[in-house]
Amino acid sequence: MGNYLPKGARAEGPQRVLEGGEIGLRQYMLRVYNYMAGGLALTGVIAYIGAMSGFYASVAGTPLFWVVLLAPLGLVMFLSFRIEGISLGAAQISFWLYAMLVGLSLSGIFLVYTGESIARVFFISAATYGAMSIYGYWTRADLSRFGSFLFMGLIGIVIAGLVNLFMTSTALQFVVSVIGVLVFTGLTAYDTQRIRDIYIAGEDDEIAGKKAIMGALALYLDFLNLFLILMRLFGNRHR
Repeated sequence: MGNYLPKGARAEGPQRVLEGGEIGLRQYMLRVYNYMAGGLALTGVIAYIGAMSGFYASVAGTPLFWVVLLAPLGLVMFLSFRIEGISLGAAQISFWLYAMLVGLSLSGIFLVYTGESIARVFFISAATYGAMSIYGYWTRADLSRFGSFLFMGLIGIVIAGLVNLFMTSTALQFVVSVIGVLVFTGLTAYDTQRIRDIYIAGEDDEIAGKKAIMGALALYLDFLNLFLILMRLFGNRHR
């Protein structure tokens, strides 16, 4: 997921970016961030509507809830594996649809946590995310060597989370959450640098557009997971 490159092309690091033109790179990264920010905004609006309209409460405990919960996973897998074979328009529609479905699946946040704590954690997440993304963009250090470590950490978080569904251990959940914060802050810097380094000046707009969407999807997931983990750590529940 995420590292979409045309056949025969490969990333060659910051030097290739500089040769391709800094202005083009900035426009490309702005496109990525606009997709990501738009997706997050759409997710937030749909989540709020889903909670306030009573839709989420009405499907909770019914088979439709599993459709709402699993549909985003199916769509992100479709984007990851079929991005080369679909048009740019289809990729854009899939991205926005994915953001909407994630919003529906996360509507319960507004029913569980107070609005004040949601806003507070959102700004904490945004500040942390922004700092790490800026670092990933500007640093000259090669972060690719941390990719395997971060991926293994991500797999460990998923496995530990599944185990804790049966153990329901508060201590394990806390440890997993802390590790999750470290992993997703690291992934934010890593993914930002990776997205920057696969930019190629003068590339076909169709390919560049698909790269931007997949880059935005990776950054979207980094932010969303960081936010959800911080909500578990610092969110205040309704009494």
